[in-house]
Amino acid sequence: MKPAPFRYVAARTLEQALKLKAEYGDEAHFLAGGQSLVPTMNFRLTQPAVLIDINPLAKLAGVRTGAPDSVRVGALTRYGKLERDPATARDLPLIHEALPHIAHPQIRNRGTIGGNPAHADPASEMPAIVLALAGKLRAQSVRGERWIAASDFFVGALTTSLDPDEMLMEVELPVAQVRCGACFTEVSRRRGDFAIIGVACTVRVDEAGRCSAARIGLCNAGDTPIFAAAASESLAGRQIGKPEIDEAADLVQRAIDPGGSIHASKEFQRHIAGVLTARALNTANERARRGH
Repeated sequence: MKPAPFRYVAARTLEQALKLKAEYGDEAHFLAGGQSLVPTMNFRLTQPAVLIDINPLAKLAGVRTGAPDSVRVGALTRYGKLERDPATARDLPLIHEALPHIAHPQIRNRGTIGGNPAHADPASEMPAIVLALAGKLRAQSVRGERWIAASDFFVGALTTSLDPDEMLMEVELPVAQVRCGACFTEVSRRRGDFAIIGVACTVRVDEAGRCSAARIGLCNAGDTPIFAAAASESLAGRQIGKPEIDEAADLVQRAIDPGGSIHASKEFQRHIAGVLTARALNTANERARRGH
């Protein structure tokens, strides 16, 4: 339960951190909260030659206004800070509802919103949420910066589209609008465990109460976080009732390929995905119709 030998560098500037990453590439890992990285190092599943501690880079933390109707959350922003910030409930209700499900308070006090998507564990909540919100992620290297759509960011289990010399800088997410509703729900063996299945969804309705857009994301339903495109599109332009919700839940079950585990078979995960999708859509639709 001890990591392999590595060189440790506490980066004092962003330029220093990016220069080291450019020099060492995949042999260097960034240390932020360390809640995902350190356990894999202790099991020697990850063996970086260089560990670049970016905690001194305070400017990478915090929430600021982005493009119109969006906010940018810095990669070093702690989950605990988001959880305690009243603005999260107002602007990012899907994240606000999901945060208590993410691990335990001690882990949320250290874990960061950048480190979790960069780790890309398909069982984690935040990657599925970023997908459901159609978020964007900004990467930077000594060569420059680029924005990556969430749909292009997660490419495999524990694998992202970040280049070996890039750092994830921030995540841009849309703020909640009038007549939009969101819901996050999951099933796990114990509070704080990884979800057997988790569902994040958003619903927007027009003045007549018809669904103008819906998005459904799932965690632990495949090798990557899943955006259920067919199920989401099936709801657009329709008054959402039980038949429409049941149809979307069925489409979700058809679309996913969960891996199964000692705690839940693949068939049980698929069943739970349908049940949770129906519950989440019903709640999100009711919230949207109330104008929340």
